[in-house]
Amino acid sequence: MLKIENLSKTFRTEEIETIALNNVSMEVKEGEFVAIMGPSGCGKSTLLNILGLLDNPTAGKYYLLDKEVGGLKEKERTLFRKGNIGFVFQSFNLIDELNVYENVELPLIYLKVKAAKRKEMVHEILSRMNISHRAGHFPQQLSGGQQQRVAIARAVVAGPKLILADEPTGNLDSKNGKEVMDLLTDLNRNSGATIVMVTHSQHDASFAHRVVNLFDGEIVTDIKNRL
Repeated sequence: MLKIENLSKTFRTEEIETIALNNVSMEVKEGEFVAIMGPSGCGKSTLLNILGLLDNPTAGKYYLLDKEVGGLKEKERTLFRKGNIGFVFQSFNLIDELNVYENVELPLIYLKVKAAKRKEMVHEILSRMNISHRAGHFPQQLSGGQQQRVAIARAVVAGPKLILADEPTGNLDSKNGKEVMDLLTDLNRNSGATIVMVTHSQHDASFAHRVVNLFDGEIVTDIKNRL
């Protein structure tokens, strides 16, 4: 599914150079659920941004779906993301002016899916996320847990091969957080989605097949979970 080799990322200003990732190598196989953990500033978000083709590495190789994508230009990265990668964020990132149905439909419009097919796909995923009854509501009319359900529905409606989740339960209470983790687990087990999740939560990490720990931009442990 994805493989990185000796990946490094350095941020430079006129006065300082910061090494966010230092020769990181790892592989995630198709259908795996991997949690990435570590203290603030260890490089987790930088790694997720590179995996999601939101940024390029300074050095090293990144293979996604058997293609070397680490050196793609911004426009090429955008095209490659479409339909291949779904994002779930801590802050939900829903569009306030669009209702639930319209938020979830948006990726399909970008992919130029025909209207009748879009309707079918949106209704199917809203039903699966148990949020169909809120299809006409706007994000500010929903609870945090409901907003994250919508965000997950939007991330997966087009059937992406890779789901990247950045602290997906970070703004939720424990009950809603567990429901979101159960949804991600279901997507992984029953849809075969490959998931890479950044989290501070040991509890959330326990749902993953593997836990990769970063420290100072380097992988210090890569441990399989007993599920």
